[in-house]
Amino acid sequence: MIRLRMSAKDAHYAGGLVDGARMLALFGDVATELLIRHDGDEGLFVAYDNIEFLAPVYAGDYIEATGEITQVGNSSRKMSFIAKRVIQPAPEAGVTAADVLPEPVIVCRASGTCVVPKARQRGVKNDG
Repeated sequence: MIRLRMSAKDAHYAGGLVDGARMLALFGDVATELLIRHDGDEGLFVAYDNIEFLAPVYAGDYIEATGEITQVGNSSRKMSFIAKRVIQPAPEAGVTAADVLPEPVIVCRASGTCVVPKARQRGVKNDG
């Protein structure tokens, strides 16, 4: 799980809208940690087989990205990911105000495949 605040540098479009590719970058980081915990190696992300952008993300939003390994092959690892908005700015209450959302909002969902070559697998399987 990774949780971070989207900054003004993440905003790519008018109105402080964050590019959807930023969510995919977070999923890549989550995948890397999952592979390290499972195999002791960062592995390589091969492909996404599904990506759904479900809600806009804005500068100032706190996004929580999670993932899990759903299937293990000889060298392939299928994974699923979810990104949720958990905090959002509340400018109507003040320039520095923010609200913790009572229910997180799913902003992106994806699944894909990573590979850890057999020679690099160290059999760690530390789900930590």
